[in-house]
Amino acid sequence: MSETLPGGRPPGRSALTVPRIALGCGNFGGIGSSPEFFGQGLSQDQALELMDAAWQAGITHFDTADAYGGGRSELAIGRWIASRGVRPQLTTKTYNPMQAGADHGLRPERIARQLQTSLDRLGVGRVDLYLAHDDDPRVPLAESFGAFELALAQGTIGAYGVSNFGAARLAAALAAGSPQAVQNSYSLLARDDERDVLPLCAARGVAYLAYSPLAGGWLTGKYRRGERFPAGSRMTQRPEPYAGLVSGPVFDALDRLQAIAASRGTSVAGLALGWLLADERVTQVVIGPGRREHLAPVREALAHPLTAQERIAVERAAGRAAPGPAESTAESTGESTGESSGESSGESTESAAG
Repeated sequence: MSETLPGGRPPGRSALTVPRIALGCGNFGGIGSSPEFFGQGLSQDQALELMDAAWQAGITHFDTADAYGGGRSELAIGRWIASRGVRPQLTTKTYNPMQAGADHGLRPERIARQLQTSLDRLGVGRVDLYLAHDDDPRVPLAESFGAFELALAQGTIGAYGVSNFGAARLAAALAAGSPQAVQNSYSLLARDDERDVLPLCAARGVAYLAYSPLAGGWLTGKYRRGERFPAGSRMTQRPEPYAGLVSGPVFDALDRLQAIAASRGTSVAGLALGWLLADERVTQVVIGPGRREHLAPVREALAHPLTAQERIAVERAAGRAAPGPAESTAESTGESTGESSGESSGESTESAAG
C-alpha cells in the first residue's frame, strides 16, 4: 500500500505537510478519552503490532491525545518510536482529564504542562501538530492560543489547531489566533460540516482533518437491521454519540451503499473511505484500525478511487438519513464526547476506521 498512498499537502497557512491518511491511536490502552475505559482497548503489544503494520503500509502520521487511555496511547507510541528507530509525524491534543476528577480545559498553564508531559511520554522534543481537543468556553481563545504560539516559538510544536469546533467557534478562533487545522467528525453519515465548516476552511486556508470516517462502525456493515449489536462494539460500549443512527432511514441508506460497494468489488468501509479521499476539501482522513487486517478498507479505497460522478452517486445513496454524532458536551461535563481520533482512532476500520 505504501506505493499508492497519496502525498501530503500543507494545512492552510502552515508549512507542515500532512499525509492524506493518519493512524488514529485512540484505542491504545483505552477507548478514547473516557476514564471509565482506561486500561481497555488494545494492549501495548497489540498497539506496537498495529503501528508496525501501518508503517509497513506507508502510513507515517500517527494521531493521538494526552488523555487517550489516560496517557497509555502516547506511551505506546513512544515505546514504538524508541524500539523501531523511526519517527512518524505526530499529532497530539489536550483538553480532557487524564483521570476521573482531574483538571481539564485550555488554560495556558495547563496547555504548557500537558504539552511537556505529552512530549515526555512520546519521547520526542517536538510534535508536528498540537490540537485543542475541544472548545473551552471558560477561557478566552486568545489566552489559549497564546500558549500555543509560545510553544510554536519554542519549537516544541510545528503547528497548532482545534478539534470539535463548529463554524462559529472556528471563525472566532481564526480571529483570536492562527489555528492551521480543524479536526472534526465527518463521514457519509455525519455531513453537517458541509454546510459551513468546510466552506470556511476553504475560504481561510485551514486544513480539514476528518475523524470517525466510518461513523463509529456504522459504515462497516457490522450493525444490521433487526440484529443485536455485536459484543464489544462501540454501540455496546459508548453508544451515545451514535444513538441517532439507529433508525430505518439509516439502515435503508446502508443497504444502498452496500449495493454500490458490491458492484465495485469493495466493502462499504472501503467505499466510505474512498468517498472521503475523493474530496479535495479533506486534507487528512484519520483511521482507527484495531487489527492489522482492518487496514484492508484503506487498500480498497486507494485501489478503487471514486470519480466525481461516482462520488455524487454515493452521496445520493447515503442521503441525509440522520444527524451526525452527538455534539461534544465538554461545556457541561468537562470531557469531550467527540473524541477527535478517539472515535477516529478508537474505531477499527472494521469496527469503524474513523
